[in-house]
Amino acid sequence: MTVTGASIVKHTTASSPRPHILYVVKVLHSDGSKTEVPRRYSEFVQLHTSLGDPEALPPKRILVTSFVPSAWADDKLIAERKEGLSAYLSKLLQSPVFASSPALLTFLGSATSSATTSDFSLEDALPSTLSRKTALQTMEGLVKAESTTPIAAAYYPDWATGTIAPQNIDFSKFDILLFAFATPNSSNGLNWDSGATSTLQTLVSSAHNSGYDTKVVLSIGGWSGSYWFSQVMNSSNNSAFVQTCVDAVNTYDLDGIDIDWEYPNESGAGNLYSSDDAANLLTFFTSLRSALGSGKIISAAVADLPWVGSNGKSLTDVSAYAQQMTYANIMNYDVNGASTTAPGPNAPLGNLCGNSSQPHYSAEAAVSQWTAANFPAGQLVLGLPLYGYVSESSATALTDFVEPGEHGSAAASASADTGPALDAYRQRVLGMAGKRVDACPLPAKGDSKRAKPNFLKGAHPHARPKGTADVVRAQDAGDLSSYWGQEIAFNQIVALGALQETSDGTFVQANGYTEGWDNCSDTPFLYDTARTTVVTYDDTYSLGDKASYAKSAGIAGCFTWSLDQDYNYVLQDAIRSNLGLS
Repeated sequence: MTVTGASIVKHTTASSPRPHILYVVKVLHSDGSKTEVPRRYSEFVQLHTSLGDPEALPPKRILVTSFVPSAWADDKLIAERKEGLSAYLSKLLQSPVFASSPALLTFLGSATSSATTSDFSLEDALPSTLSRKTALQTMEGLVKAESTTPIAAAYYPDWATGTIAPQNIDFSKFDILLFAFATPNSSNGLNWDSGATSTLQTLVSSAHNSGYDTKVVLSIGGWSGSYWFSQVMNSSNNSAFVQTCVDAVNTYDLDGIDIDWEYPNESGAGNLYSSDDAANLLTFFTSLRSALGSGKIISAAVADLPWVGSNGKSLTDVSAYAQQMTYANIMNYDVNGASTTAPGPNAPLGNLCGNSSQPHYSAEAAVSQWTAANFPAGQLVLGLPLYGYVSESSATALTDFVEPGEHGSAAASASADTGPALDAYRQRVLGMAGKRVDACPLPAKGDSKRAKPNFLKGAHPHARPKGTADVVRAQDAGDLSSYWGQEIAFNQIVALGALQETSDGTFVQANGYTEGWDNCSDTPFLYDTARTTVVTYDDTYSLGDKASYAKSAGIAGCFTWSLDQDYNYVLQDAIRSNLGLS
């Protein structure tokens, strides 16, 4: 028996947990039977969010009703919602993608409301239950949310001075610059690279005097700079390290602190670690927030999955951390490194073929995983790489997936074929990135070999990667053999001739390379079989797609690793444009 139709036939009110309006949905079935299910407006919003469908709901009205409570009981508003919600359900049931969605069928199948007391939304409330104080607070919060624009941030490593001196940065392109790195030491203090403090001082003075309100945050740690974190964060040293961070903020006139601990309760690059790491980190954030006050930024560079707790698994509730933090900076890159047999994408947008060998590592998965663990979307910043990897390989396609039937994504695990669940997932993610599904066809089965996972979960190197500051010249244009097995900055791909800038500001293959596009990850790659070289990277198109996704997902914005790897700001400009920034 299938559902053939649904419409709002009436409304009623309920008193628990607070008086609210219920819209009664009449559901028609293929056998001619009819059922009625009551639903709050907020439950429609939850369904819409779950499906990620492109349809529109009737608008929220708290901003109107905050000062005109009687509007909740106004026939015109209720009629408007009935009509809009009926149209919404009708369009879903007419869609071959969403009509058989388990979420929609569950929504239409239960005769009772699925909402609980903790789910209660002010959008559902009757006017008499809203005090003027509550209404004013609600309106203030919503106005703030409506006026929030995405942020564009970037890490500026202390070794970047050879590529772009801090005083020469175009600060109009950055809301936040994260200076990398200082590193914890065994005495609960900070170590600095030679000349780093002088560079930081120049960066801070240049940013603060630029007229663009660019904030400078000190990033502490890095992939090889996290060795002492577990010790400085423990109960004996936590307060001392908090004071070290406060002293750094005051000494260098900083706008905040970023903790790049890779990673709590994990060894990372041979780091010390403990089962108490995640709990100690929360204690640190709480104390640091108290010491710095509400006006300073507290952020952390994080993996696609939340921190590992004492049980060895990712935390399922990180809301307490979010209360103390300003942002969590998701390092969605290094999902695959260089490989001689199966090069894979560095920074996937999503598991767009439904069969990734690393389904938890993509932009979509990261946002879903952190928000599922109760970290607010508005405090997440998506990391975008301005670099790629060079593989000594004869491959002509990327291969970060497994054959059908082995294992797949929790987000889109139906199969590797065009099943309804995968279709809905692809439509949602690509739609949020501003792309049409038919422009990104699935590959034919058996097109490529299975990928071998080779990922660092977004490691930030403490030492400069080869060639990111000084242009490395090859004997022959397009010769990238000196980078085999290593990272390569986007500006180096151009400088060495594998990509060539055109008059319209785009980049095309050059000097024997062929440019390919991997629809499974929504990223480009270059290959030259004669040179046995494959380059996996991101360009203006893939970075723009991820930025569009970030904007659609309602997260705080995007950051890049790292500023010095760009080419005349073309990548940053693409990111800003797709975030809706000038």
